[in-house]
Amino acid sequence: MKLTTRGHYSVKALLDLSLQPQFGPTSVKAIADRQDLPAPYLEKLLMEMRRAGLVKSLRGATGGYQLARHPAQISLGQILEAVGETIEPLPRSSPDSEQAEDWVTDRLWNQLHQKLKESLYSISLEDLYFDARSWQAYQEEETNFVV
Repeated sequence: MKLTTRGHYSVKALLDLSLQPQFGPTSVKAIADRQDLPAPYLEKLLMEMRRAGLVKSLRGATGGYQLARHPAQISLGQILEAVGETIEPLPRSSPDSEQAEDWVTDRLWNQLHQKLKESLYSISLEDLYFDARSWQAYQEEETNFVV
């Protein structure tokens, strides 16, 4: 699995939202400016994540997007799935029942895929938040964070 631009931007946007005081609403423009992302594309991704229940939108002058749940309840796997990132392995041909090494290789790839999937769903946005804060403290930077 390769993290595409779509997945990368989505993670950046939600990490940005997790860094806001009390997880308050933030405009698409503000997120796009802080993370150096194209705002129209980011808006589409945020709408997809809203449909998946990861963010909610608020209208009005102080509106924008905010997390729909606490960062500990949002996994990296959920973020990627919400924007259509594939977590499934690429289709392969069925192993030849006459060749044991084909069967062993197929079994190995299935096990690796399962471990990767478990890992993606075990890493929370909160984990990424604390990693970002640790990195900032190490770099002695301000609270704005660019992934």
